[in-house]
Amino acid sequence: MDYLKKLKEIIDSAVQSKASDVHIVVGHPPVFRIGGALVPQPKYGIVSEQEAVNLANSVMNPEKQAQFLNEKEVDFAYHFSDKYRLRANIFRQMGFVSCAFRLISAKIKTIEELHLPLVIKKFTTAEQGLVLITGASSQGKSTTLASLIDTINHTRREHIITIEDPIEFIFQDDLSLVEQREVHEDTLSFNKALRSALREDPDVIMVGEMRDLETISTTITAAETGHLVFATLHTNSANQTIHRIIDVFPGRQQNQIRSQLASSLLGIVTQRLIPVNHCSFLPACEIMFNNSAIANLIRENKIHEIPSVIETSSREGMRTLNKSLLEMIQDGTISQETALLYSLNPEDLKIRLQDYQKK
Repeated sequence: MDYLKKLKEIIDSAVQSKASDVHIVVGHPPVFRIGGALVPQPKYGIVSEQEAVNLANSVMNPEKQAQFLNEKEVDFAYHFSDKYRLRANIFRQMGFVSCAFRLISAKIKTIEELHLPLVIKKFTTAEQGLVLITGASSQGKSTTLASLIDTINHTRREHIITIEDPIEFIFQDDLSLVEQREVHEDTLSFNKALRSALREDPDVIMVGEMRDLETISTTITAAETGHLVFATLHTNSANQTIHRIIDVFPGRQQNQIRSQLASSLLGIVTQRLIPVNHCSFLPACEIMFNNSAIANLIRENKIHEIPSVIETSSREGMRTLNKSLLEMIQDGTISQETALLYSLNPEDLKIRLQDYQKK
């Protein structure tokens, strides 16, 4: 059997079903994630132990197969067609091979197409500083990041270097020169690639994920030394993001990092994908731009006060997550129940809803 052909049939069906992910698990039929729900696909039959191995091997080259045998898990991207790519994770569970495939569109959507607040375009016009795109896993951080980078690609003549694990979206050079480096394929680590990038004449650097102290430290340094740097972090709010960065460092360095962050940070976008029907999502965002008030709070270690500044700085384009959710209720995109379910502060949202209903 041609297992690559069978996998392509499964992936084609997933694309038609508007699935975000495909799971191959021994003892189950292939499973699609559609609109956040897992949907089995019995028409493809129950996956056997050998079939799981063959499907996994069909998308792994010899180097990836060797890495999988040695490390029991491997991440990589696979270019399936001109329409989409896969972010693949092959791993073992209960002694069996399993596959998790994330579907990635070959087309990089614009900020407008992603229904993101247009105010975040301000980040694409900056000359230097640090922009963080944050949120939990599978909340569209990479998609937003790609959209921002591609906006620069189409509007400015810059040298852009991306460092990713794995490379997801492929940028087609327009006004900018874009070079994409994949960890383990083109470089040994995020930090090594980032340090090297500083000697490669970049204007814009994209760091797929800030995973450790060294990478975070070098990212901040890059932003301080005249580069525009974009990165992601798995955090749920602006103040949590700043806490996470500072807490990575030893106590004796934290004052210095607070000072560096206060001067180099441009802003933070935290997003959550909210289901609006059975197969689509829209982003709700908290947006923070670094102004003098927030910079002082970072320096003085009063990070817990940042949400209050965001709340009162709407004229600067800032917004809380609850304000974003309230707007989605007001325009009929989501229900109150859905908004309360996805809010990080549902009690505050209830008060906002009461005030809104009184008007």
